[in-house]
Amino acid sequence: MNTLIGTLQYFVLITFELVALFMFISALVEIILMYVPEEKIRKRLSGAGMFGNVIAAGFGALTPFCACSTIPMTVGFLNAGVPFGSTMSFLIASPLLNPIIIGMLGAIVGIKAMIAYFVIAFLCSVIFGFVMEKMGMQKYVKNVRLKPSSCCSGSNNIVDKRALPFKGKLKIAFANAWDSLRPIMGYLLIGVALGAGIYGYMPQDFVMNIAGPDNPFAIPVAAVLGIPLYIRAETAIPIGVALMGKGMSIRAVIALIIGGAGMAIPEMTMLASIFKKKLVTMIVLVIFLTAVVSGYLFNILL
Repeated sequence: MNTLIGTLQYFVLITFELVALFMFISALVEIILMYVPEEKIRKRLSGAGMFGNVIAAGFGALTPFCACSTIPMTVGFLNAGVPFGSTMSFLIASPLLNPIIIGMLGAIVGIKAMIAYFVIAFLCSVIFGFVMEKMGMQKYVKNVRLKPSSCCSGSNNIVDKRALPFKGKLKIAFANAWDSLRPIMGYLLIGVALGAGIYGYMPQDFVMNIAGPDNPFAIPVAAVLGIPLYIRAETAIPIGVALMGKGMSIRAVIALIIGGAGMAIPEMTMLASIFKKKLVTMIVLVIFLTAVVSGYLFNILL
């Protein structure tokens, strides 16, 4: 009975925290995007050299897109003539540096871990995007055009909102945040329920043997395990936190989140419709390396 009560308390507390964080962060990002001219972003992304990769990774970090928005936007960048390397930096950074992931990590795991995660994932997005262009991987892009989708973001008509007073922007931002939360609420509850079950009932020794600090292969194993566990970022975070409470190292948790967020099966399926197999395989390898490198670098940054 005590275990059941503790599990239910964990479920209620984490659900409340994640819903509040989602609403606040989504509204904040909505307001920021209302002040960012999209035309200037496109021009900056077209910058020569690694500067374009930096801007693209920063834009990917600012935009809380899911796959159904990120993929069409990636195609839009390519069709608009944005350099391939910058586009790849955006594609890598968008899921890994989702503001929801960053905010939840900071609130639940700690500010130092959040900063370390952001720095490592950002640098990997910039470097790998630059390297992929130098390797000539753009020849594996299919000649396709996709219509933008808005299935998980309510911030499409940003240009029409810039003239509104701040109170009007604030009202629309929270309304859009709620519109974004409603369709993924079920996924969030699934993630919290799984995390609560792990927290209450999974044997600690089992987690320690697979992904504890004494297992030298814990990080690559966690990166691979993150793929089937991932449904949405809001689902992966509570699962990772619960596993950490059972003895999984923070390094392995970070690898699990990156592996799941970056190599999610739905996103890889969509990528296969616009990229040839070699490029999709390359992106999977890049995300896996980012997860592993991030996990091992945590010892240095923390």
